[in-house]
Amino acid sequence: MPVFNMRRRFRLPERTIGPADHFLIARTTRGAVVLAIDSAQGILDCPATPLIDAPSVGSNLGHIRGVIQLEDGLVLIQDLEHFLSSDEARTLDEAMREQAADAS
Repeated sequence: MPVFNMRRRFRLPERTIGPADHFLIARTTRGAVVLAIDSAQGILDCPATPLIDAPSVGSNLGHIRGVIQLEDGLVLIQDLEHFLSSDEARTLDEAMREQAADAS
């Protein structure tokens, strides 16, 4: 499965991945992906909380689907279908094809 570095996406400083790191497996229409994350704070189940659309928050938020406001802060909802640019998606597809060809 492809692994996405969330630190790079949010322009945070790089750091070495270690045994204590957390990984989140998510499903997209393209298949399963792994998100390398600093830590998981838990699962948030808030169906009654209104989602604020990304365009209402700011422009150029292509991979942000929306925002949920909580009492203690904001939760950014990632749109994994638009997480990669078309060039990144093409590069990923090529790498996955090469890996599949090498495995067979």
